[in-house]
Amino acid sequence: MNPTTVGHSGHDEAHKRQLIGFLNWAHGLDHFVLLIYPTVVLGLGAVYGRPYSDLIVYSTAAFIAFGVFSLPAGLLADRWSRRNMMGIFYLGVGGSLALAGLAPNLIVLAVALFAIGTFASIYHPVGMAMLIEASQARGRTLAFNGVCGNLGVSLAAGISAALAAWLGWRMAFLAPAVLAVATGVVYLWVTPDDRHHARMRKKTAAVTMTAREAVLLFGLFIGIALTAGTVFNLLTIALPKIIDERLAAHVPLLLAGSVATLVLICGAIAQLCVGRLVERFPPHALFAAITALGFLGNLWAAYADGVMLMVALAVAIAAIYGQVTVNDIVLARYTADAWRGRIYAVRYFLLFVSAGVAIGMIALLHDKGGFPLVLAANAAIALAMFVLTAGLAVLVGHVERRQPEAIAQAAE
Repeated sequence: MNPTTVGHSGHDEAHKRQLIGFLNWAHGLDHFVLLIYPTVVLGLGAVYGRPYSDLIVYSTAAFIAFGVFSLPAGLLADRWSRRNMMGIFYLGVGGSLALAGLAPNLIVLAVALFAIGTFASIYHPVGMAMLIEASQARGRTLAFNGVCGNLGVSLAAGISAALAAWLGWRMAFLAPAVLAVATGVVYLWVTPDDRHHARMRKKTAAVTMTAREAVLLFGLFIGIALTAGTVFNLLTIALPKIIDERLAAHVPLLLAGSVATLVLICGAIAQLCVGRLVERFPPHALFAAITALGFLGNLWAAYADGVMLMVALAVAIAAIYGQVTVNDIVLARYTADAWRGRIYAVRYFLLFVSAGVAIGMIALLHDKGGFPLVLAANAAIALAMFVLTAGLAVLVGHVERRQPEAIAQAAE
């Protein structure tokens, strides 16, 4: 064996591991920065003399930008440079956080929050495409990346509240700003430019399909993204209030307050488990099985009460988090690398925009029938998601039976 070849291969592997580390950190940071303001705003009423209902509105633009700007981010990354777009992510998020921390008034703060959402929108369509390429869609790598995002969500409120209490609300923005900018500088320093590589990416997927099959597959993924986003957002947004209404009467208040965190931890554990299972079982079949479990968990939650309700919600949360990993893998196997950023952009745009639908459902249905009605409606949407994934599994199974050799190469 040629020693030069071995050395070059070892260098490539080290570079891939380094890149995956940057992407994992970026995923946690991405979710963390969006949740700083919803925590900090609790103390801004005394600063600006405005009620919470007025101040929380300023974060709306950030979440809208987070979904909308994922579309141009994916397109630009595919046509220009994924590496440079991630550099813009780090530096742009850091600069926007700094602007928020130094904002002299609410107007500048609102502009800064919008900028945070805009730059944060880069990660999912661009970072996921890079992660798929670097890891070759390895299940455990994608699962751990998902857990990093969950940690960002879980730690944001606690860390932001601590920084605001100890050092003032501005430091809750300025401290992560320094980390983001410093990471961006190091990332651009150690990561080689890939603009030449963008022109060399494959324009066909490893597994070929007819035009009719491709259109049908893409349509199924759109339906899955909309239903998955609605189920996910409804569960995570309503969880604290569900616990307050349906559990606090059965267990001590202190225990009830910690249950939401334990339920969300089930999602992280599920992602790690799915990361291993997807290397043992056909991803499309596993996808359908997980969404079936999600439907059963949601249906159970609609009729359960007390502690059993929390068990049912844990099952539902585990399923909706677990499907993310296998969803990414199935999508990667049937998407050409050159188009992957754009495809992921559409998917994540639909996932994030569906948060508005979930909030509307909670407000309308809770007023009419409480959380039993909310959870029953969510179970119906979870059932639709299962039907769509079952249809996808049938379609993918048909394609795979037609070209087993290509599938084997794609899986390696």
